[in-house]
Amino acid sequence: MKNKNINHQQILKKRPQGLPDKDTWELIETDLKELSDGEMLIAQEYISLDPAMRGWINQTRSYIPPVEVGDVMRAGSVGKVIKTKGKTVFKVGDYVTGWGGVQTYCVTKGENFYKVDSEKAPLSYYIGVLGMPGMTAYFGILEVGEIKEGDVVLLSGAAGAVGSVVGQIAKIKGCRVIGIAGGKTKCDYITEKLGFDGAIDYKNENLNDAIKKHCPKGIDVYFDNVGGEILDSALIFLRKKARVVICGAISQYNSVSSMKGPTNYLSLLVNRASMRGMVVLDYAPKYSEAMKQMAIWILEGKLFYKEDVYNGIENFRETFLRLFSGDKMGKLILKIKE
Repeated sequence: MKNKNINHQQILKKRPQGLPDKDTWELIETDLKELSDGEMLIAQEYISLDPAMRGWINQTRSYIPPVEVGDVMRAGSVGKVIKTKGKTVFKVGDYVTGWGGVQTYCVTKGENFYKVDSEKAPLSYYIGVLGMPGMTAYFGILEVGEIKEGDVVLLSGAAGAVGSVVGQIAKIKGCRVIGIAGGKTKCDYITEKLGFDGAIDYKNENLNDAIKKHCPKGIDVYFDNVGGEILDSALIFLRKKARVVICGAISQYNSVSSMKGPTNYLSLLVNRASMRGMVVLDYAPKYSEAMKQMAIWILEGKLFYKEDVYNGIENFRETFLRLFSGDKMGKLILKIKE
């Protein structure tokens, strides 16, 4: 049981150079303050662990301000309102999702929190396939990638939270889908369980040869989650008016030197192709539309979703690092259990 008077929080202690180490965050205990008028106390149940969180602790210009040293680590979460004071946006007993951070309790007036229905879907889904990763996949491939029936779609990070959904949506829309993943287990998963048309094991295959084999006539859409050499290889095989969606660059996030950019970018010119970045926050007004469609696909058995759940806020760093070691499959989630 959670101690209702104590909040356990993962605080950013210092900005890391490269992979976050044991001194990057500190687990502290704080007394829960008395609520002010309009505030609510949320008992957090699940915390979302996403590659973007690594970028949020850098002191660099980005689409969102960095987490400040001394602040609670930013993260998406879902939990239950257990206490309110005065007139509030939500009531006691409501389940809500938002930016609760890596802590056992969150005090908020409800800004950027949304009520969710725990009877229509498991709570954890609202930080996964029906949350930020799912929304990223939906808008990234449909609106930025602008896929159409018959397109050849290549994507990296294909067994991850975003990539696995991107590929399945592309299949639903009648595309030929080739996924890039690391290791036989993940490659078998995306072809046998998710229904991709092919898989490329970047750890054990020559990327250029494998892409040429699976996409002999080139690719119409490349959805990039990793950056680096894989992005560079994909650019070689663009077809005329191809679209490259830059969703992430997980291979570069812990680099201690400068980021490695693409050397084959002139393929964009030759093929009149486009490369466009996407940030899911831009599509917030349309989340409800996407959630409804994704829920329908899940109920129809067209969209499969896998979670990788670990317990305990004290295990945050070790669990978070699984994003970069590849030691996980599907959506990585931290369950708050005390």
